[in-house]
Amino acid sequence: MGSAHPFLIGDRWQHSATTVPVINPFNGDRVAEVCQAGKTEAEDAIRASVTAFSGMRRLPAHVRAAALGTIAGRITARREELARTITAEAGKPIADARREVSRAIQTFTVAAEEARRIPGEVIPMDLSPGTDASLGIVRRFPVGPVLGITPFNFPLNLVAHKVAPCFACGNPIVLKPAPQTPLTALMLGEIVLEAGLPAGALSVLPCDNTVAEQMVTDPRFKVLSFTGSVGVGWMLKAKSGKKRVLLELGGNAGVIIEPDADLDLAAQRCAVGGYVYSGQSCISVQRIFVHHSVYDRFVERFLARVRALKSGDPSDEATVVGPLINEAAARRVADWISEAVAQGARLLAGGKRSGSLVEPTVLADVTPTMKVSCREVFGPVVTVTRYTQFEEALEALNDSEFGLQAGVFTRDVERVFRAYRDLEVGTVLVNESPTFRAEHMPYGGVKDSGLGREGVPYAIEEMTELKLLVLNLKESGNT
Repeated sequence: MGSAHPFLIGDRWQHSATTVPVINPFNGDRVAEVCQAGKTEAEDAIRASVTAFSGMRRLPAHVRAAALGTIAGRITARREELARTITAEAGKPIADARREVSRAIQTFTVAAEEARRIPGEVIPMDLSPGTDASLGIVRRFPVGPVLGITPFNFPLNLVAHKVAPCFACGNPIVLKPAPQTPLTALMLGEIVLEAGLPAGALSVLPCDNTVAEQMVTDPRFKVLSFTGSVGVGWMLKAKSGKKRVLLELGGNAGVIIEPDADLDLAAQRCAVGGYVYSGQSCISVQRIFVHHSVYDRFVERFLARVRALKSGDPSDEATVVGPLINEAAARRVADWISEAVAQGARLLAGGKRSGSLVEPTVLADVTPTMKVSCREVFGPVVTVTRYTQFEEALEALNDSEFGLQAGVFTRDVERVFRAYRDLEVGTVLVNESPTFRAEHMPYGGVKDSGLGREGVPYAIEEMTELKLLVLNLKESGNT
């Protein structure tokens, strides 16, 4: 296994006496040991980031774009190595891990393009007497060092969604990766060092929560960008002081299936959306509301697709449903399933646990107060519920503390726009699962699902400040 992996501060790799193991979620093997940064190292990383900002903010757009393109190219060159690292430390099926690497390449590629076209505008100032010769110019400027905190479920692409927009607009970033999956972020650190950016553009600090909170409260960070659990996200916001806070938190994604829907398409997309990476995504399909007239036909198609999903070893090319991140998470999901059945839910498929694996599970006859319905399962569990009126389905989907994404399967354009108007979510997807995400789209939610938007061009807006220049163009000597 070799010595423990060091962490990155600026352009220097450092070791520490404190190390933690990285464990394979499927077989329990120790993948690696990773050094943990302490408070002193966190201070060093913050100082490196502050120093780097003076150089980062002055980089021309073409230099920032070229660096981002270099990063995308280096990720491409190490595609298989990154994918296998994701599978080893996150338990993500290898086919999904490869897709994640491809998405990260796209994230940095989009960022390279956006770096060249960060918008500004000219504002006419002559709207009232006395301002006839005035002209305004608005540009976006980087705000300063960013603290990024990322979760385990997308250890490369969710890191990319913090790092890439920072570099595109000229901000340095200190990254705290998830404790379960630090290796992929550290590999990205190696890649970034090859891009020619100022030292301190990126630091990668695996650390404990005490050190993370020290950084959250530090006023030298101008932005906190956090993706993770609801409770932790809102707690960190309360401690963050005056810095901007971007939160990408939990979800409880719902789908509405109307009588005119393409049931085969709906069943296929919901089966993919509900069980990819064992449902460990905040936009995983969790609640499906099906019109009573097509309920039986949809459920038959859906169950056939769910039962065909292969579970097991994530290194197997055919595996779709791998392990949860650890056995404790799997026990919690299995307990929620058992609790729902004891409260009257009907088990249509799955429900069993073996170690960190939970079978793809489908539950019917759930009530809104059951945990599998009102809370985020974050596991391979989907509920199916009948409805009679479209308005009833809209209300049921909105009956949640979360509001991230939702899907509607219908050919009725009037109902599409009613859902768009009335659903309390950040994104409505039509004839598509709410598990869909593209790297350039505005991604984020309302209610307990968070604050702000990711997606490269929208994250750039969040990480920059508008600044106005007003010119008095009155000719000298005129009154």
